[in-house]
Amino acid sequence: MMTTLILGFIFGGILSYAKLNKFNVISGAARWTDLAVPKTIAVAIGVGILFLAVEIGMGWAEFHVKPFILGGIVLGGLLFGVGMAILGYCPGTLFISAGEGALDAIVGIIGGLLGGIVFTAVLPFMGGILGPDLGKLSLASVTGGSGFFYGFLVILIGVAFIAGAMFLHRQEKTPDMKWLYSGIGLAILNPIVFLTIVSNRPIGASTTYPYVGDLLAGFTDNTYFEKITKPGIWELVFLVGALLAGLVFSLLRKDFKFKMIHSEWEKTRGSSVGGRALWAFAAGFILIFGARMAGGCTSGHIISGGMQVAFSSLVFAVFVFAGLLLTGKIFYKNK
Repeated sequence: MMTTLILGFIFGGILSYAKLNKFNVISGAARWTDLAVPKTIAVAIGVGILFLAVEIGMGWAEFHVKPFILGGIVLGGLLFGVGMAILGYCPGTLFISAGEGALDAIVGIIGGLLGGIVFTAVLPFMGGILGPDLGKLSLASVTGGSGFFYGFLVILIGVAFIAGAMFLHRQEKTPDMKWLYSGIGLAILNPIVFLTIVSNRPIGASTTYPYVGDLLAGFTDNTYFEKITKPGIWELVFLVGALLAGLVFSLLRKDFKFKMIHSEWEKTRGSSVGGRALWAFAAGFILIFGARMAGGCTSGHIISGGMQVAFSSLVFAVFVFAGLLLTGKIFYKNK
């Protein structure tokens, strides 16, 4: 558990360094005024693809591809994007920002816990919505996962993601390069977590919410809770590490502050504390419900799955960004 806590602390430090956990930055991605998040994700996937392919090829790690459950990926991705745009956080960055004193992140966590409980309750009735299950499809599964052709495609896709990140950076015209260093940091950290001698799993965050929520509600006598108990414990410890990172680094920077209203929220939605709390709670609920429909989140699905060139994760990313950008356009209007 100590190893997991340290890994979570490093994860939180990487994101906190470039302020990728901040409401203003993530909501800026939804409004397409701040491209740090998509740039970081793209470079993390691009570099991570190369590291992970070598690692798995050497027998040091295994694939952990999420199944392509079509309905869950599409609908869950859209819901996740909606929740992410309004909330201004992801399941993992909620804990980092809570450690920095963001009160709306704490409210979002509470909403996410309820979303996890409700998902557990309604899951037995969602079979027709979530399916069909197309299996664990990935570049490796369709090419055999070895040989010249597979290696060539891995390099080509990795370079394409890195080039995409650099293209976005040129369009944004900002001198800040912290996003690049954080992206490379994630590209190194995730393959370390993948190692069979370390955790033998990818980074993830969203399973924490139904796990903790179900525990608090006493809703543990069901097959879904049994399924998520092991990853839920790991992710909970990991996120505690991320929270501690947010706390420690904000204290070192001397910018720890209890805060509900952020500058970009005030510009676009006003200064009502009650309004922000209500939207944060609802968006936290939507975010986690969507994540559990799809089987993962930004870190556990888009980044970890993207590094494996998992088709489910790449399609999930498309629908997440569709929901994110559409919601950003509709929801945020300058006041």
